[in-house]
Amino acid sequence: MFARRRLTLFAITVAAAPLAVGACTAGPKESVAKQAEATPPAVTVTPADRARNVPISAEVGTRVGNGRVTSVKLTDDKGRQVPAQAREDGSGWVPDRPLDNSRAYTAEVTATGDSGRTATRRTTFTTMPKSTKPAVTSELYLQSNRTYGTAMPVVLGFDPPIPERARADVQRRLFVKTDPPQPGTWSWMADGKQAEYRAPDRWKPGTTISVRSALEGLPIGTEAIGDEDRRATATVGRDVSLDIDNATKQMAVYRDGKLLKKVPVSLGKESTPSSSGAMVIMEKHEHTTFDTRNEPNGGYVVDVDDAQRITWGGEFIHSAPWSEGDQGSVNVSHGCTNVSATAADWLMGLTQVGDLVTVKGTEVKLDQGNGFTAWNVGWDEFARGSALPVPAGLKPTRSATPHPGAVAGGSSPAPTPTRSNSGG
Repeated sequence: MFARRRLTLFAITVAAAPLAVGACTAGPKESVAKQAEATPPAVTVTPADRARNVPISAEVGTRVGNGRVTSVKLTDDKGRQVPAQAREDGSGWVPDRPLDNSRAYTAEVTATGDSGRTATRRTTFTTMPKSTKPAVTSELYLQSNRTYGTAMPVVLGFDPPIPERARADVQRRLFVKTDPPQPGTWSWMADGKQAEYRAPDRWKPGTTISVRSALEGLPIGTEAIGDEDRRATATVGRDVSLDIDNATKQMAVYRDGKLLKKVPVSLGKESTPSSSGAMVIMEKHEHTTFDTRNEPNGGYVVDVDDAQRITWGGEFIHSAPWSEGDQGSVNVSHGCTNVSATAADWLMGLTQVGDLVTVKGTEVKLDQGNGFTAWNVGWDEFARGSALPVPAGLKPTRSATPHPGAVAGGSSPAPTPTRSNSGG
C-alpha cells in the first residue's frame, strides 16, 4: 500500500534489553535458553508516534519478533474505540471505516512472547486535512441483497484508470470473503479501467460473497485520491449457462449441467459480427431502447423487450420478433443474439446477472475488458493480471473437460470499450 510504505519509514521498535546471566554454574545452552525465555517480544508499530498528515485510509501496522500480536486497540481523541479487523497475514489491522480528517488517534498494540511475557506499544498520530486532490471514482458492480449467477466476478471500474505503479496499493485495499471459502485473486485489465476478482472455479451455488473496496482517502499515485468506501454482500444462486454456436445457429441452455432447451438464434451479420468468447450477463431489462445514431454501423432507434447485456460495447441477447424467420439459419443482427419473443421471455425468467454465456464460431474474438470477461481466459492467465503475489495452491478443482461450447477467445489485452446501448 502506498500510504503504508511511506509510514513504515517512521516505524518505532520497542524491545527490552537482554537480561544478564548471573548463575556461574549454568552451561552455555542453558544460559541462552533462559535468556530467550526472559526476553519480551519486540513490537514495531505504524504510524509512528506523533506522525502528522496521515491518510485517513491508514491502518495499524504491526510486526513482532519473538511473539505474536494478542491485542490491538484504536481510539480517537475522544476515547471512542474504532473497530478494526486483522489482515490474514497479520501485517496490520484495518479500521472498519475510514478515519476522520484532522483528528488524533491512539493505537495500543500488545504482543505476547512464547514464554508468556508481554510488551505493549502506544502510538498517537494525526490524520491529514481533507484532500484537495482529484478523486478516482470507483464503481462496484455487485449489489447487496441480490442473487447472482455462478460466473459473477466481483468487478470494480475506475475513472480515471489506475496507473500500473499504483495498482498494488489499490489492490491491498480490496477485500473479498466467501462462505463457504473459495479463495481467488484480483486481475487488472491492461488499461487500468477495470479489475475483476474470481476463484479458479465458478462459485458454488449458495455461496455468500462479501466485498469491501476500502479506497476512501487512499493516495493513488501522487496525483489522486480514492473517492469512498464501497461494500456489498450478495448470494450465488443456481448454476445456469448459455452456450451459443454460430455454426448451428442454436443456443443450448443448461441448468446444473443438464440441457434444458435449445433455442434458435440469429447472430451478427458479416459487417457487424457478434463476439466469440466467454461472457457474463451484466444487466437485464424488460424494456429498453437501442439508439445507434452515433455508432459507425448504426443510425437507427428501436425499442426492444427482454434484453440482457453481455458486453459494454452493446451486445445483448434480446427479443427480436422481426427476425424470427431467420433465427436458426441466417445471421442478420448488428451484433446481438436475436431470439424469438417467446424464448426471450422464457430466458428472462430463468437467467440471473452473473450467468455464463459462451459464444463460438463468429468472425471476431471478445476483447478483454469488454464486459465482465474474467472467464474469457484460463486461470493462469487471469492470475498473471494480479498486482500482488497470488497465494500458492490456487488451482482449479473441476474437471479439465471444458463446458459444452466453451471457447478460449479474446486473450489479448485491449482497451475497455465505452458502455454502449447500440444493440441490434
